[in-house]
Amino acid sequence: MFSSLPMLLLSLAMAGAPAAAPPAAHPHVTLDTSMGKIVLELYPDKAPKTVANFLAYVKAHHYDGTLFHRVIPGFMIQGGGFASDMTEKPTKPPVKNESSNGLSNDRGTIAMARTQAVDSATAQFFINVKDNKMLDYPANGGYTVFGKVIEGMDVADKIVAVPTTTKGPYADVPKEPIKIVKATATKG
Repeated sequence: MFSSLPMLLLSLAMAGAPAAAPPAAHPHVTLDTSMGKIVLELYPDKAPKTVANFLAYVKAHHYDGTLFHRVIPGFMIQGGGFASDMTEKPTKPPVKNESSNGLSNDRGTIAMARTQAVDSATAQFFINVKDNKMLDYPANGGYTVFGKVIEGMDVADKIVAVPTTTKGPYADVPKEPIKIVKATATKG
């Protein structure tokens, strides 16, 4: 009789226990560009500070009207920091690098652009158009991957294939501007 008591107590405890909450949906951001739509899925569980930073820029409409100002075939497309006249937009303070989160700079992932200083990422980001393992942690501090393209990788491939030029001190600038017309956040 006593041997079944622990099982009875366990079954009673489980009956009253709340059901486990479903995992939170990953936020999505749609980039409506002058060449088509790119939809991103973000990973706040892997890069919480980076995702919060990116979503704050989206909410503030920082990315609306900015350019993909640097495109390098076989590497990546970079945007989010320059207005259509190639002036750099003001940014908030840098976010701490979260590149040791286990995510890799694989084709289709989005990561934060930064200077040589590890903790210098602000608003600029890039989409990898090929696997770029040399950008992964720990090499040079790594570049924080915080999401991936879930729709519109064909648009990223079209963007990376455009002819480029040098404009002032900037190389690899598309000859014809490629704009992020609007960036919109949605629940996953």
